Amino acid sequence: MLKAKLASQIPDLKERVRNLGKNHGSKVISQVTVEQVLGGMRGIKALICDTSEVGLDYGLKIRGIPILELTNKLPEDILWLMLTGELPSEAESKDLQKELNSRMNVSDYVWDILNAFPADAHPMNVLSALVTALGNDSKYRAEYDKGLKKDLFWEYTLEDSLDLIAKMPVIAAAIYRKRFGKGEKILPKKDLDWGANYAHMLGIEGNQEEWYKLMRMYMVVHSDHESGNVSAFTSHVVGSALSDVYFSLAAGLNGLAGPLHGLANQECLKFILETLNHFGKVPSDDELRAFAKDRLDRGLVIPGYGHAILRVTDPRFTASLEWGKKVIPNDDRFVMVEKLFRIVPDLLIEQGKAKDPWPNVDAATGALLYHYGVKEFEYYTVIFSVSRSLGINSQLILSRAMGEPITRPKSVTMDWLEKEANK
Repeated sequence: MLKAKLASQIPDLKERVRNLGKNHGSKVISQVTVEQVLGGMRGIKALICDTSEVGLDYGLKIRGIPILELTNKLPEDILWLMLTGELPSEAESKDLQKELNSRMNVSDYVWDILNAFPADAHPMNVLSALVTALGNDSKYRAEYDKGLKKDLFWEYTLEDSLDLIAKMPVIAAAIYRKRFGKGEKILPKKDLDWGANYAHMLGIEGNQEEWYKLMRMYMVVHSDHESGNVSAFTSHVVGSALSDVYFSLAAGLNGLAGPLHGLANQECLKFILETLNHFGKVPSDDELRAFAKDRLDRGLVIPGYGHAILRVTDPRFTASLEWGKKVIPNDDRFVMVEKLFRIVPDLLIEQGKAKDPWPNVDAATGALLYHYGVKEFEYYTVIFSVSRSLGINSQLILSRAMGEPITRPKSVTMDWLEKEANK
């Protein structure tokens, strides 16, 4: 159903691209300042991303729908929405769920690679390697080598993407169980949806219904965040060279593993646990305010506060906060999340140093995962990676459908930049 839906939409998408280039190709849409060149290209409008957008004053929208209106949807529904611009019907959602479940089998050679890693290997090193290894079965690359027509690139990119998305929770859960001594890998269940299957394969004990719901929500809120973030942009650049989705996603995940990107959620939880240990209890508001102020006065940050794009509370944080209030209101880690939310923004505003004093999604999610038993910090970015595979692969499919060329911006020397700045 998904492939047929996309096939019906792509001719119009290609026509829009042709018309824009033909009728408005020379129109200026943005100017680049020296500050932007020196500051990581922030704010330069130079990418197309239809799957999602992030506004300064409203946060994440998936195909125009605010993320807070989507938190009760299945991850499969979000994948359909990102690709087609429409939420699926019940029949379409079930069809996609069945499609992904049929593609979850992982070849034995991949497990051999997993077992060859040292016992103390970082989970993101292992995930990147296994995603790359899955590319041995790339349908796109096999057809490309035979002489695949350009108009069909998107079809085999879709095929590979569905295979890879289906297998992501399988390999990710197996990494968790091997790396942290949880026992043999757990096979997926054909009657579970994608997010619940991931939760099931991790083997977490306790309230299964709550755990499944949390994992579904986590997969939804982390699924996409425009295409300019490190992981999505890296995947886009690699994909623009017509590399298959396995190479492209693995490259993006290597970026996601950085402390300024996907690693941030574990840093936030680490700070909360260290603070609890410092006080030996949940501190009072006055104690926490003094503690946080001292930290800021010493030039240190409060992890999870501030965002490169947003200038409001991240709605993904709001979704996690509301979950915690309903389900785990008395958990010490979550109580700390709430207290920091009440205290830290005011302190940052008083200092006048932060452009965005509000929390981002990372300020809350670690506390939720920890509550349900995933206490291994190093693994948190793997969970993020499984979710983000939905958005990154959707962007790659649509890029191939539009026929986007290789990404190749022009670089300049510092001498040139200084001369231009001094004119």
